[in-house]
Formats: sequence, C-alpha cells, structure tokens
Amino acid sequence: MIPIKVAVTEVVNSYTISEGSTMTSIMLDAKQIQSAPAPVRLWLEQQISAVLGPGSSASVQPPHLVACTEAQAASLLNRIRQVPSAVEVFFGLAHPDISYGSPPVVTFRLLDLQHRAGLESITKLLECLDLINRSFAEMSDEPAARLCDFDTAGHCSTLPATQNSIATLWKAIIAAERPGVLPIAAAE
Repeated sequence: MIPIKVAVTEVVNSYTISEGSTMTSIMLDAKQIQSAPAPVRLWLEQQISAVLGPGSSASVQPPHLVACTEAQAASLLNRIRQVPSAVEVFFGLAHPDISYGSPPVVTFRLLDLQHRAGLESITKLLECLDLINRSFAEMSDEPAARLCDFDTAGHCSTLPATQNSIATLWKAIIAAERPGVLPIAAAE
C-alpha cells in the first residue's frame, strides 16, 4: 500500500496514511475529487474512512446480505420487469466496482447508480432499491434477506457473487438478442 496524504480545500483537517518512514503526498481539491472516476472517489472515501475508524456506526447491525444465484437473478428480473427504472438499477449493480471488507462487499456510490439508471432523484433510486430488496426477500422466503443495502454515507453494497450473477444474466440477455455477437467481456 502506498502511503497517501489527502487534503480537501473545503476541509480544515488533512488525513495521513503512513507506513514506515516513506511518505507520498497527493494534494487534491474538491473539484478534482468530484471529477475523478467513480472507483477513484470510492477508494479515497475508503482510505479516509479507514483512518477515521468505524465511529458511531459500530453499534449498527449489519444488513443481512444474501448472495443471489444466476437463477434467482433471472427470477428477480421477472418480478421487477414491470418497473423499468428498477430494472435499470438492478443491472447497474452488475457494473464492476470496488470490492473490500471481510467478508468482501462490492460498493457503489448511490449517485453513480442514480446517474447510470437515468433517474431524476435519489428518492427514486431508493424506491427502486427497496422494490428490488422486497422482491428478493419475498422470492427467497426470508423477510430479512437483502440483495443490496445502502448507508447514510451514500453507498450501496452487494455481495460479489450477486454482482457476478447479475452480470452473467446481462451477458446472457445480450447474447440472446444478438446471436453470434459475444458480450464485450467474453470477446476480450
């Protein structure tokens, strides 16, 4: 891990992550951070969160994320198909993003999911995520089961197996619609 120092112009404090005696600094202003690609912004948030520690969220019960198989992903798609915006959000969870933690989770920024799905507000996104979770819980006969979860810091998390299942379903749909054309990932 490369030690990093992040200073945001609108924040009084700067946070330092150091290892040994070597120090590397990167100075970023708020505009640079906002215009950085989503994985870079998420990585910065994770690094700063790691330095600040768990804070008051340590007492919060973690969500009951359940891995979704490919067959369950197809069944879930059939359940939410009548709400096109929920379908867009569902397939937005297939995008590759950063996976971290123990056990690992794939984390997305809610704003990125909203943008990818073309939704007008975060409220609409949260409604779609709620529909997806309710449908998944009904389908799995487990009321506490969640396909994904979101936090007050503006992130949505799901399990890597779920992300892979949704991505595989997406590739299968594309392949079925275009016989003879390989999905991008398969062509590489």
